Amino acid sequence: MIASKESITNKPAWLRGRIGSGPNCTRMTALVREKGLHTVCDEALCPNKGECWEQGRATLMILGSTCSRKCRFCNVKEGTPSACDTEEPVRVAEAVAEMGLDEVVITSVTRDDLPDDGAGIWAETIKCVRYAVPGIIVEVLIPDFGGDADLLNIVLNEKPAVLGHNLETVERLYSSARPQADYSRSLELLKRSVDAELITKTGVMLGLGETEDEVLSLMRDARKTGCNIFYAGQYLQPTKEHLPVERYVTPEEFNVYEEKGLEMGFDVVVSAPLVRSSFHSEKQRRWICRNMT
Repeated sequence: MIASKESITNKPAWLRGRIGSGPNCTRMTALVREKGLHTVCDEALCPNKGECWEQGRATLMILGSTCSRKCRFCNVKEGTPSACDTEEPVRVAEAVAEMGLDEVVITSVTRDDLPDDGAGIWAETIKCVRYAVPGIIVEVLIPDFGGDADLLNIVLNEKPAVLGHNLETVERLYSSARPQADYSRSLELLKRSVDAELITKTGVMLGLGETEDEVLSLMRDARKTGCNIFYAGQYLQPTKEHLPVERYVTPEEFNVYEEKGLEMGFDVVVSAPLVRSSFHSEKQRRWICRNMT
């Protein structure tokens, strides 16, 4: 069902997230502030923050809180980033250890302003987290490093348990949604991750004006790279300055994409309105634990 323009501002009931106010949520908030860290849960206004933080789960965001790109769907602050904080990897590792996590998702802003696009801090963060919590499952959600294979290899060589990089939207909408990115470049990144024998993951937002055929084409493109895990969720407009929601995709439609994705050969497909790329999925966790090398 396609929502009318008149009703598009009225979110349907299936898009209601949980508000977090329990002791774990309070503890997580205190730890993040104490260590001077950032989370994508806060910066990107994730609708799952309450539920995840109550369970002691958060997605930590490294390399500051200001992105060097201007994607029109994202609420992360854009502009001129601050200087790189070389002590950040240690603080991230300390926070992960104090949170008592056995798995963690780490993401970052894009840092085109840095000579190495932040690849060195990425590698050091993975090392520090693993040193602080031996055996932890480290999932990373990385930028494209401008398509530089050498910079990407700095991260790939650290062998995170899961290497995530989001396609975000269908190729036709790149010019309006993420003009500084490149669809083919992102597909190549996924392929390089697969070639490095890493569990590889991508995700998309729906509701920006894409067609079903375009979504299925994107899924086939991702699967051709060897990508293992595919996530799909509803785009929600952060502010009136961001791209508008063209429609709310129904839970039934998300179920269809899950079925189609499994038919295409993805090992894990998580597809639902409130799903985000860092969303905690037990079926993903179980599959990863069975397939980690």
